[in-house]
Amino acid sequence: MTAQWMPVKIALSSLLVLLAGCSAANDAGETAAGDSSKPKRELILAVGGEPDNGFDPTTGWGRYGSPLFQSTLLKRDSGMAIVNDLATKYAISEDGRTWTVDLRGDVRFSDGEPLTADDVVYTFETAKASSSVVDLTNLRSAKAADGDTVELTLGRPQSTFVDILASLGIVPKHAHAGDYAEHPIGSGPYAFVQWDKGQQLIVERNATYYGELPKFEKLTFLFLDEDAAFAAAKAGTVDMAYIPSAFSKEQVAGMRLESLPSVDNRGIMFPYVPAGGTTKDGHPVGNDVTADLAIRQAINFGIDRQSLVEGILEGQGTPAYSIADKLPWWNPDTVLADGDAAKAKEILAEGGWKDADGDGIVEKNGTKAQFTLLYPSGDVTRQSLAIASADMMKPLGIEALVDGKSWDEIGKLMHANAVLFGWGSLDPLEMYNVYSSKYAGVDYFNPGHYGNKAVDGYMEQALAAADEEQANAFWEKAQWDGTTGMSGAGDAPWAWLVNVNHLYLVDEKLDIGEQPIHPHGHGWPVTSNIEQWTWTE
Repeated sequence: MTAQWMPVKIALSSLLVLLAGCSAANDAGETAAGDSSKPKRELILAVGGEPDNGFDPTTGWGRYGSPLFQSTLLKRDSGMAIVNDLATKYAISEDGRTWTVDLRGDVRFSDGEPLTADDVVYTFETAKASSSVVDLTNLRSAKAADGDTVELTLGRPQSTFVDILASLGIVPKHAHAGDYAEHPIGSGPYAFVQWDKGQQLIVERNATYYGELPKFEKLTFLFLDEDAAFAAAKAGTVDMAYIPSAFSKEQVAGMRLESLPSVDNRGIMFPYVPAGGTTKDGHPVGNDVTADLAIRQAINFGIDRQSLVEGILEGQGTPAYSIADKLPWWNPDTVLADGDAAKAKEILAEGGWKDADGDGIVEKNGTKAQFTLLYPSGDVTRQSLAIASADMMKPLGIEALVDGKSWDEIGKLMHANAVLFGWGSLDPLEMYNVYSSKYAGVDYFNPGHYGNKAVDGYMEQALAAADEEQANAFWEKAQWDGTTGMSGAGDAPWAWLVNVNHLYLVDEKLDIGEQPIHPHGHGWPVTSNIEQWTWTE
């Protein structure tokens, strides 16, 4: 959706102090961005926001990207294939409920203590008890069969459980104290050194790491907003900076632009049911205009997504047609010949929508094709996408009234109004959460109250599948089976607009390896392959 880890804005005086410190290190020949007089041992990075809740995987750290300090049982490689990390192998029982994981025997935490099956059991039990964004509601038990083997038993088969194994960092049972989130200990490639809240995080290479040791001894993460990060890149005081598309055409001496594909998507969620209902808190549910299939499909066909990419994202993105474009469970049949105004008008006419009084807005049974389109008021990109999309709807005879609101306000209004949201996970369970009728009206997952029994059935089959390959076939059918589905050609409860490329200014001597497709922009997904990063002279 958006909103848990947003960049922290640093006052100008604080920024100058930080950059001055970095420059002093540069003068010493130790860390400097752009200093080629000595071998590069340290990096200074401004690659994302500060995590509000610290660095504890059991409450969500590492969910969007790499936990950095901690290791995971499995992980995805640059091609999105599942490979071993802490695990040497895993097996799933015939009934799909018990996952047995064999662990490496050579792993130690950064404090020197060995990592054992007890630590894995503790991590899963603690994450479940935290009731956080780590969804372990289906976990029934976790036990250590021996020091190097863990058995995780589920209440029902769940193919997406593999993604939890690939994202949940393992914490030490002996050192998971109350302040762990601020002083993490793990077995990952880097070890925690210092966190100056609102300013910076310093980490050092973990000498006990069992995998390929990173090439850089020290990383300093600066928590800068996008403007400040760009300024730091221009000043030559950082080795990498995350920037918005508005700066993508700017040339910065000694740095190149890395434009990395993502499923960090933006789309319009439509209330799917007619008006008249209320939530348990008394907020309105439903919209008589967007509840009409013809309206939703016409918008899906009429929006020119490539124009949005070029005009709003400066070309740094791709048209979006689903919640999971280009991921292994994506159905390419969701792609529409969009920007087709003639097709959109045909759909409206066949659905009974006519411009009866000549004012340019179609109507049906006395109801004008007018609705409010909300966006979070602090997000300039979403504002621009909302305005541009509304402009594209107008020639079709549909009027979207664009309005910026706070997230608190959106939370009360989103069940009865269209909203420009963003999602994008490397876990297909997100598709289930966003589209399942079980989640209708639950938090931000399915605020439009979408439901389709066939789609629900396919997704349940995907969850119960024996492996990821079988599951993906059902995920694809849920999107479009040739007759029905959640896609724009089907029920169209969303009009997906764009996938936002993640943009980094990178020192021309820094090679960041082969990056996997990036998820939604929380966390630091660019560091997921940190062991591959090298400095080239």
